[in-house]
Amino acid sequence: MFCGVDEAGKGAVLGPLVIAAVGCRTARDLSGIPVKDSKLLSPPERSRLFDRITEKCTTSILVIDAADVDILRRCGSMNLLMARAHAAVIRELRPKTAYVDACDVIAVRYGRMVASCLDFPCTIISEHHADENRPAVSAASIVAKVTRDRLVRELSPAYGEIGSGYPSDGKTVAFLEQYIREHGRAPPCARSSWETVKTLICRAEQSDLSQYFIL
Repeated sequence: MFCGVDEAGKGAVLGPLVIAAVGCRTARDLSGIPVKDSKLLSPPERSRLFDRITEKCTTSILVIDAADVDILRRCGSMNLLMARAHAAVIRELRPKTAYVDACDVIAVRYGRMVASCLDFPCTIISEHHADENRPAVSAASIVAKVTRDRLVRELSPAYGEIGSGYPSDGKTVAFLEQYIREHGRAPPCARSSWETVKTLICRAEQSDLSQYFIL
């Protein structure tokens, strides 16, 4: 067996980080399934492909919620967090070879980091843009993205409109600004260690203090 590994939500400020591995016995397992990098697909396309991938292939999914991302980041770098998470889903499938989308600027170094987190022999092939060039990694990117999107949607009943959860999303930033202004802290679904949250909290605190300096 070989597998592809990718994640969704690495740069998000809200919601979980999701890592997925898709295992294949042969390259034919994904034949007929038009997989590609999940970012290049519409939500309905991703959902349809998710169902086909999970029917034909073995999958492993790891969900790390916002609070745990903050805790794990205090224990090491983001790259180490990702390497351990990639290793966790690989370990569950125990393939002979794993293709991973490199989370380090030096792809080979990241591959060594993932391999060091495994307790069984597995060839790690770490590449940039593997989600575009390796079908198994493309499939993993789809599984991770669909899983994360569903989990983010489940937050809406508690919080209302929160957008995609990324700092580049105006809806996400607007939600965070309002929540922090009303509660004086970030919501539990936010990654408090992210600079976006720290900046918004600092801005809110400065706004509160400004009332004491009106001339």
